[in-house]
Amino acid sequence: MKLYTYFRSSAAYRVRIALNLKGIAYEPAFVHLTRDSGQQKQAAFRAVNPQALVPALEHDGHTLTQSLAIIEYLDETFPTVPLLPKTPAARAEVRAFAHAIACEIHPLNNLRVLGYLKGPLGHDQATADTWYRHWTEDGLAACETLTANRTASTFCFGDAPSLADICLVPLMFNARRFKCDLDGVPRLVAVDAVCQALPAFAQAAPGAQPDAE
Repeated sequence: MKLYTYFRSSAAYRVRIALNLKGIAYEPAFVHLTRDSGQQKQAAFRAVNPQALVPALEHDGHTLTQSLAIIEYLDETFPTVPLLPKTPAARAEVRAFAHAIACEIHPLNNLRVLGYLKGPLGHDQATADTWYRHWTEDGLAACETLTANRTASTFCFGDAPSLADICLVPLMFNARRFKCDLDGVPRLVAVDAVCQALPAFAQAAPGAQPDAE
């Protein structure tokens, strides 16, 4: 199993967490998103993923893309340590939280968007950072509300890590990196702390990766 990854990619970070939680060994293939004008844009990687995005996962003759699709594939293929609840309603609840991060917050703030703001649109770094903080803080406030009735749970939705927590932790890492205000999301801060204390999350962190800078 080969994972195309970049240490600071939120999406790759999610997949690394999932692989670690399930105890699945993998070979990392590093794709530097800013070096050489973006290695993900080069023909060699576009042959792996035409979207020029990480992560991509090669397994059993298949090349899979999009972090949530990859994680659900892993959950179905390696069912030990499930990442989704058993009942349809509970699974939908966890997926909705994960999608709020991966499909609503993250796309507004990924490297391509920030690069476009600073490049063709001509905004400075301070403006791009303000953009990032606005959408992240707004989205996190909504996610806090989604878990408001789960205060007795150790993790976002229960007493074991799920897809929701896998998506939350990389977002919290970047929220701190961009100096977002987290005072209004105490539950998410608490869940993030519990997750980061687990080896599966700690070993997936950007600073623990061989390609970290």
